[in-house]
Amino acid sequence: CPVVLAPKNSSVAMPPPADIVKVAIEWPGAFPKLMEIDQKKPLSSIIKEVCDGWSLANHDQFALQHADSSNFYITEKNRNEIKNGAILRLTTSPAQNAQQLHERIQSSSMDAKLEALKDLANYSRDVTFAQEFINLDGISLLTQMVESGTERYQKLQKIMKPCFGDMLSFTLTAFVELMDHGIVSWDTFSVAFIKKIASYVNKFASDISILQRSLAILESMVLNSHDLYQKVAQEITIGQLIPHLQGTDQEIQTYTVAVINALFLKAPDDKRQEMANILAQKQLRSIILTHVIRAQRAINNEMAHQLYVLQVLTFNLLEDRMMTKMDPQDQAQRDIIFELRRIAFDAESEPNNSSGSIEKRKSMYTRDYKKLGFINHVNPAMDFTQTPPGMLALDNMLYFAKHHQDAYIRIVLENSSREDKHECPFGRSSIELTKMLCEILKVGELRKLTC
Repeated sequence: CPVVLAPKNSSVAMPPPADIVKVAIEWPGAFPKLMEIDQKKPLSSIIKEVCDGWSLANHDQFALQHADSSNFYITEKNRNEIKNGAILRLTTSPAQNAQQLHERIQSSSMDAKLEALKDLANYSRDVTFAQEFINLDGISLLTQMVESGTERYQKLQKIMKPCFGDMLSFTLTAFVELMDHGIVSWDTFSVAFIKKIASYVNKFASDISILQRSLAILESMVLNSHDLYQKVAQEITIGQLIPHLQGTDQEIQTYTVAVINALFLKAPDDKRQEMANILAQKQLRSIILTHVIRAQRAINNEMAHQLYVLQVLTFNLLEDRMMTKMDPQDQAQRDIIFELRRIAFDAESEPNNSSGSIEKRKSMYTRDYKKLGFINHVNPAMDFTQTPPGMLALDNMLYFAKHHQDAYIRIVLENSSREDKHECPFGRSSIELTKMLCEILKVGELRKLTC
C-alpha cells in the first residue's frame, strides 16, 4: 500500500502548544488586549510585556488578577489555573494595594474610610493580598479599630447610623476573611477585643451582617485557642445566644448553633454536663424543633451538620451512665427500682409492718418484679450489671414511668397478663431497647467532629 504524503501547502490546523494560553487583558480606559501567555515564561516577564504594551513604567508595581467576581491575584503558584478565553485585569501589585488600603482605612473622612473598608473586605478573601496586608500589621490595626476606633463613630450613630453599621460590618468581614487564611494565631487577641465582639452579639441583634461576623469570630476563637475559650465563655452565655435561634435568618441560626457547639466541644469534662443541664433548662431542643426544624424552609447543609454535631455531643454525655454498672448494695440505686414498682402497683398498697411476715413481703416483691419484666425476679439490680447499657437503661425506665405514668402502668399490666409467647416484658425490653439505641446512635464512640 503506497504512503500518501500531505502536500506542503496543506492547511491542516495544528493544536496550540500546551503551555500557551489565550487570554484577554483589561486596563482601565484602554481597549482589552488579546494575548497569548507562555506558561513557561516567568510571570514578571509577562507583566512587563503587558505594561510595555500600554507604555506603563515600573512594571514591578503591577500584577494580573482575574476579572471575574473573585478578583484573585495571579501568582506563580496558581497561574496554571488560567484557562483559554479567560479575562484578566492588569492592576496594582498586592503589596502596593495593601499599602494603599492600610493608609485609606485610617482616613479622617468617613466616606473615604467606609469605601476603603469595603474594598478591604473584598480583597481580604485573596490569600496573596492577605499576606501583604498582614505583613503591614493590618490585623492589629483592625482590632484597634474594633476596640477603640469605633467609639469615636458611635457618638455619631444617631445621625449616621447606617454609615456606622456598614463601617463596622466591613471591618469585621475583613477581619474574618484575613483570619480564615490561618496566617495569624488566634492566641494574640486581647480581652478588650473579645469583650467588644461579645457585646456585638447583644447590641446588634437587628444587624444581620454584624451579628453573623461576630458569631463567626467567637466560634473561631473558641475552636482555635484554649485560652480564648476561657475568656469567651466568661463573656457570652447560652442565654444570650438562644434568642438568635428564635429569629428567622437561618444563617444566624446556623452560626449560633456553631458557637454553642464550639463551647460544648472545648469545655472541660466537668463543665460539659453543667452546660448540658443549662441547655435543658433553656429548652434548647424545643426551640430548635420549633424555629429551625419545623420552620417553613429547607434546612441547608451547614445547619444540618451543626445539628448533627450538637446531637453527637449531647448523646456522648450519656456514656458515663451507659458504662456504669449497678451496685446491688447501693441503696440509692435500689430505691429507683422500688420507685418503678411503687408507680406500677401503687393501688396494691404495701402491707404494714404489723401485718404479714418478711417472707410474705419478699414473695410479693418477687411477684411484682416478675410482672415488671425483670430477668432476676429476686434481685432485679443484677439486670443492670451489664454494660452497655448499664444504669442508662434504668434512667430511661424511671423517666418513662414518671413522665408517662398512664402508659407505663398500662404496658406493665398488659404484659403481666399475656401468654409467654406474646409477652413483651417492660424490664427486659427497656434494657435491650436502650442498648440498641446506644449502638445505633453510637453513644460514646469517638468521632472527629468539626464545627
